Amino acid sequence: MIGGAVIKAVLGPRWTTWARTVTRGLERPSWGNLRRVTPLSTVYGFDRGTPIDRYYVDKFFSARRNRITGRVLEIQTSDHIRRYGSNVTAADTLDVNPSFKPTYCCDLANAAMVPTGTYDCFLLPNTLCFIHDLDAALREARRIVRRGGTILATMPGLVPLTPDVEDYWHASADGWRVVAGRAWPDCDTSVQTYGNCLAAAAAMYGVSVEELTPAELDVTDPRYPVLVSIDCRVAE
Repeated sequence: MIGGAVIKAVLGPRWTTWARTVTRGLERPSWGNLRRVTPLSTVYGFDRGTPIDRYYVDKFFSARRNRITGRVLEIQTSDHIRRYGSNVTAADTLDVNPSFKPTYCCDLANAAMVPTGTYDCFLLPNTLCFIHDLDAALREARRIVRRGGTILATMPGLVPLTPDVEDYWHASADGWRVVAGRAWPDCDTSVQTYGNCLAAAAAMYGVSVEELTPAELDVTDPRYPVLVSIDCRVAE
């Protein structure tokens, strides 16, 4: 009997793998135009339609409309408040960039200008990955929200890094549980993932939501988190 090492030496690693997949009945990849080292879109799929992670952002906030209420604060703009909020009495914003004309122009990690316990809900859509002092930012978010209020955050996982800004934190669900537990030990916090291997590959290539089906996007495999979310109920 010819050993595997001999076969590999004769065929080489590439043809050895081909022979192994054939003899074992393993499915072989059919790459088509995906056998490439550049994405189909360099802007996350915006030029094709809706980026994959935005599908999951929508699912997360849509399911929590009844808690995006009262006095609500959002990072950068009030787009998510307007889209998902209900019975909102104040829609304020916070950002370090004055060009967005935020209600509070400051770094979330040093947001002393925002009074303590002012807001019923704080929205942080795809924000935390860009904040250098993450622990300080989370403590400030907790301080800003009243007792019994809500902090809702989404974080990109298996998506391309943002090229024009510093993009620090793309952690797993377990990583975000550690970070949230450290900053908010007295809160009821849940961390959830969205995505699967197809959705993650699509996000990396810049394929849009419209090019997949809901049945494909709605399968969740925690090993391939396209998006991670945090739902925090601040302690009473």
